[in-house]
Amino acid sequence: MPNKSLSPKRFSQNLLAWYDQYGRQDLPWQHPRTPYQVWISEIMLQQTQVTTVIPYFERFMERFPDVQTLALAEQDEVLHLWTGLGYYARARNLHKCAKQLLENYRGDFPETVEEVATLPGIGLSTAGAILAQSRGVRASILDGNVKRVLSRLHSVEGWPGKKPVETRLWELAEHYTPHERLADYTQAIMDLGATLCRRGKPDCEACPLNQGCSAFANGNPQDFPGKKPKKVIPVRTTTMLILRNEQGHVWLEQRPSQGIWGGLWCFPQTETSEEANAALEARAFSPCADAQPLDGFRHTFSHFHLDISPLVIPVRASGTRDSEGQWVDPVQPGTLGLAAPVKKLLATLDSPRQSRML
Repeated sequence: MPNKSLSPKRFSQNLLAWYDQYGRQDLPWQHPRTPYQVWISEIMLQQTQVTTVIPYFERFMERFPDVQTLALAEQDEVLHLWTGLGYYARARNLHKCAKQLLENYRGDFPETVEEVATLPGIGLSTAGAILAQSRGVRASILDGNVKRVLSRLHSVEGWPGKKPVETRLWELAEHYTPHERLADYTQAIMDLGATLCRRGKPDCEACPLNQGCSAFANGNPQDFPGKKPKKVIPVRTTTMLILRNEQGHVWLEQRPSQGIWGGLWCFPQTETSEEANAALEARAFSPCADAQPLDGFRHTFSHFHLDISPLVIPVRASGTRDSEGQWVDPVQPGTLGLAAPVKKLLATLDSPRQSRML
């Protein structure tokens, strides 16, 4: 039989007592907990672990210490500092959001969760986290860690991506959110999910909420939350054309703002290597030596795999180029926002072994 559910008061008391002793209280965005710092950290932490985020956050804050600095920056520079974090729509939305904050709110955040949630890249949970942690507003959150804690606590069946399941979890989040120590409570429940109530091998014995946890009582915490229905991830292929001039520089083009690698700088791409000559002709380049294939590799997105075949082609310009792009020194690409595979290939071109081959 499941244990009796904890009251909201006992829930928050137990959780905060655990947090005071074991919680993460020295994260860089906690000192100070300004809306701006919490916002940047929350967006970076989507799909990314704390240990990975910290150095990115520190570099980002050094360059963009406030909303105005971020809003007035070029998108390329924002994307450059995001390179390696992935999910680049987050960075583009950060930039859009900063512009809106500067234009419509004088660089500050609105007062209500509902209004904050209308800003680019910010949903209800992120809005709640920003206001709860920076201003002590009583606002519930429901990130992946909190979903796991609440699903196990009440044995909520089903995948949280389904609307009825999500609605039930929001009800529980609201039920347990206290009226004081909102900043600490918000961090505490995220910490609990990240450290004890983790996805694999939860440490239920050490959990401060185990006496009210249905899944712990029934011995089946791994059954919650319900798993996302399996879907076969498709595989796509592309040939990346690494066009090099006599100085050893490579030709990069900026991707459209929408779609994969939106706004980032990439090598020209074709579906197959046989289409390379047509791609060169369209850009008014002509090959001046044989193409050299490099080892292919796979880059995985959330919804498909991309198998990349790099092809190095020495070229010279033979006229006016229709496409926009620029020559880039692979050793010093500057502050361009680069797609992760491009950054990887530039490092390969700079290696001593590859330099001898090319």
